[in-house]
Amino acid sequence: MIVPINIYSDEVLRRKTVSVTGIDATIEELLGNMFETMYNAPGIGLAAPQVGRSLRLLVVDISCIREYENVKRMVVINPRILESRGYKAMEEGCLSLPGVQGDVVRPASINLSWRDEHFEERTGEFSGMLARVLQHEIDHLDGRLFVDRLQKRDRRKVQQDLDDLAEGRFSASYPVVPPAVHAGQA
Repeated sequence: MIVPINIYSDEVLRRKTVSVTGIDATIEELLGNMFETMYNAPGIGLAAPQVGRSLRLLVVDISCIREYENVKRMVVINPRILESRGYKAMEEGCLSLPGVQGDVVRPASINLSWRDEHFEERTGEFSGMLARVLQHEIDHLDGRLFVDRLQKRDRRKVQQDLDDLAEGRFSASYPVVPPAVHAGQA
């Protein structure tokens, strides 16, 4: 089922998430909904807070990108970055910030520990686009958005767009949770 995506000013996006303790029917349904929602948007990664759930899980599928067409989609539960190497700047966007983009510097490669869709412990080394998407989505699990990583001058360039998102002045081609504009006012 496609579910609405929480937008920039929603407090769920700023909370640190709680670890998942196991796989049950509720988690399986959530993961299925997250993949369906991500594909509908269309996106290449989606973290649980983006669909209103403060859980340490995310989904990724970069196979729609030509040079990554053989990369299998991933369910990542309770991820921990063990090590990172190098740095690379690249433009990022986010389904929770429709229309906003900016250059973000991130480690070029990471070693990651996580649990998969069967709740089995996994480790792996990732580089390139997959490393970037994983780091972007893990930031969501820690209550962080890519705009928090922008240099000050770049943040100033997108501030009006962020203000517009917070005020509900934007359009998205996918379902979103409307921002709570001026909460408490009748």
